[in-house]
Amino acid sequence: MTDEGHLVAVSDLHVRYPENRTQLLAMEPASPADWLLVAGDISERFAEVQWTLEVLRSRFAKVFWAPGNHELWTLPGDPVTLRGEERYQALVAMCRSLGVVTPEDPYEIWTGHGGPLAIVPLFLLYDYTFLPSGAMTKEQGLAKAEAAGIMCTDEVFLHPDPHPTREAWSAARLELTRPRLDALKVPTVLFGHWPLIRKPMDVLWHPEFVMWCGSVHTADWHRRYRATAAVYGHLHIPRTFRQDDTEFHEVSLGYPQEWRRRSRPPSLPRRVL
Repeated sequence: MTDEGHLVAVSDLHVRYPENRTQLLAMEPASPADWLLVAGDISERFAEVQWTLEVLRSRFAKVFWAPGNHELWTLPGDPVTLRGEERYQALVAMCRSLGVVTPEDPYEIWTGHGGPLAIVPLFLLYDYTFLPSGAMTKEQGLAKAEAAGIMCTDEVFLHPDPHPTREAWSAARLELTRPRLDALKVPTVLFGHWPLIRKPMDVLWHPEFVMWCGSVHTADWHRRYRATAAVYGHLHIPRTFRQDDTEFHEVSLGYPQEWRRRSRPPSLPRRVL
């Protein structure tokens, strides 16, 4: 490794599990110049998100965060009772107080290995346009998911306030993000919690879960915005594959019962470029 460091990434730390907190506390940069991308699902509890980002910010030269669905949940018992947009903005304010870069901040330019590249944290949610086989509408897709015993907990705890629905909030995020990306003059690293394209969902054990995994409206973003890499989490299926000229990296840790049964222990964070 050179002194300029590298881009590395992680997602789905789910630190409410003691085993995952141990994995977090063992995570160190290979170089003091490493930049870390955190692609959501740190925890459902506001205080645990803050604690985790404090730990990571103390170790990495720069930390970027994009929310997952779990950070946006409003759970009984969490002292922070904010919902929807207000909860997201409170998370952004907390990140800024720690020096962590969010989707609301100017895009930073990575000039190290593989650069120059704009590092783009994305908060886009999902809009139920990824449909399971045989479904033509959101309602049909949800019915198929319910019949299969698959229903995302977002339906209970992820409130879209003040937007009328989660898909309306997603549409607003897409409208907000497109012009910012259109203005970029350099290639990008796009990272967010939900995959930009449908291909990663082809390996889901429960294909009905595709409903809560992204939007058809980002299918060309990796080409349109010249992404050298696209980083995501959410699926808890760590992998790397190439689509067009972009490397897609799923960088999640996942739940202990998932990563413990793999042949190799977790190796975190994961190199992006």
